[in-house]
Amino acid sequence: MHKQYRIRDYDIKLIIMVIGLALIGVMAIGSAKEDLQTRQLMGVIAGVFLMIVISFLDYNVILKLYWLMYAANLVLLALVKLSGLGDDSNGSQRWLNLFGFRFQPSESAKIILILFFAQFIMIHREHLNTFKYTMLCIILFIPPLLLIYLQPDMSTSIVVMLLFCVIMFIGGISYKLVIGALAVAVPTIVTAFLLVLQPEEANVLINMEIIKPYHRLRVLAWLHPEEYANSIAYQTVNSMTAIGSGQLMGKGYNTNVISSVKNGNFISEAQTDFIFAVIGEEFGFVGGCVVIGLIILIALECMLIAKKSKDLAGTIIASGMAAWVGFQGFINISVATGLIPNTGIPLPFVSYGLTSLLSLFMGMGFVLNVRLQGKNFK
Repeated sequence: MHKQYRIRDYDIKLIIMVIGLALIGVMAIGSAKEDLQTRQLMGVIAGVFLMIVISFLDYNVILKLYWLMYAANLVLLALVKLSGLGDDSNGSQRWLNLFGFRFQPSESAKIILILFFAQFIMIHREHLNTFKYTMLCIILFIPPLLLIYLQPDMSTSIVVMLLFCVIMFIGGISYKLVIGALAVAVPTIVTAFLLVLQPEEANVLINMEIIKPYHRLRVLAWLHPEEYANSIAYQTVNSMTAIGSGQLMGKGYNTNVISSVKNGNFISEAQTDFIFAVIGEEFGFVGGCVVIGLIILIALECMLIAKKSKDLAGTIIASGMAAWVGFQGFINISVATGLIPNTGIPLPFVSYGLTSLLSLFMGMGFVLNVRLQGKNFK
C-alpha cells in the first residue's frame, strides 16, 4: 500500500552527515591510493541513490521477506567457503565472485541480520524472554556467525556479535538474562585473554583451534609493540606515527612531504583498515575530530530516530545501524591509534570497500524510512 510521507519529516541532517563523512572518505582514499578514488566516488553516488530510494519504501513490507533474507544470507556466506566462487585474499576467503560482481557477503550480512531480527523479534516480542525463544534467537544467529568466523574473519565476527547483543537488548530481553550473560561472558573473556598470553606451545586455545596463532601474536604485539615493531606491530606503530606527525592541522591534503608516513609506503592497505592514519597525518587532530564527531553524531541521530519509531521493528533497525556505525567506528579508530589489538575492519563510510559502503547506505535508507513513519518530533 502506498504511504503518504511528509517532506518535513525527512531527516536532512542525517543525510548531510552521512554524505559528508563519505566524501571525506573519498578524499582520503584518493590520497592513499589515487586509482581507487573514482570507484569510491561512484560507490558513494550509487549508495546515496539506494539510500534515497529505500527511504521511501515501507520497511514493514520489506520485512515480510525476512525468512527469504535469512536464507539468502546463509547461501551467500556458505558459497564463500563451500564452492569455487570464493576469492582468497591475504589468507582469508571473504569475497564472492558471482555474475561478474565481486563482493563481500560478511558486510551485507550485517544489514540483513538487523532486518531479519527486527521482524522476528517484533513478531515474537511477547515470548522473547522465554527460554524457548531466547534460545531460538541464539540458534538462528549461530550459523551466519560461524560462517563469517570460518572465513576466517574474527573482527567482523566480533562486530556481528555486538550487533546481536544490541538487537536483543533493544528487543526487550530481560535485565536478569543480560546480567546473567555478563556474569558468564566477562570471566570467560578475562580467562581467554590470560590463556592467550601463554607460550604458543602450551596455549590451550591454540591447541583446541579456538584461536589462531596470529591472533595471539596480535595481542602480544599490542601489549609489547616495541618488540614487534618490525613485524606484526609494524602497521600500528606507523599508523600512530602518522597520526602524531599530523599535529593540530595536518600536513595538508595529498601532501608530497618526503617525511610523510603515507608517502613512504610504511602503511600497507592505507585505503582500508588504516584510513584514519591518512586522515590524521594530512588533516591533523582537527580532521580526526571531525571524523570522530560525525560518526558519533550519526549514531546519536539513529538512536533518536529509534526512540521515535512507530514500532519495535523500526526501533531495532535504527538502533542496529547506530550500533554498527558506532562500534565499528570505535574499533577501527582504536586499532589505528593503538588502543586495541590490530583487527582488519573498515571505518564506516570512509574506508575503501564498495560492499561495506553500499550496505551502510542501504541501512541508512531504512533508518530514514523509520523516521518518515515515526512519531512526530517536538
